[in-house]
Amino acid sequence: MAKDRNRGFSSAAGLIQYYDMEETKSLKVPPEVVLIMGLAAAFLVEILTWRFG
Repeated sequence: MAKDRNRGFSSAAGLIQYYDMEETKSLKVPPEVVLIMGLAAAFLVEILTWRFG
């Protein structure tokens, strides 16, 4: 068994690797922001449909 524990779990002959470490370089968006942006987009579509439709 390998002694290096930071490599993660390998599956399918090493083609897929699962890592326990979290990616820190990605953009983190809170769920509230996603909800507000979705509601704002729906509101904008409704207003534009009413105005130009």
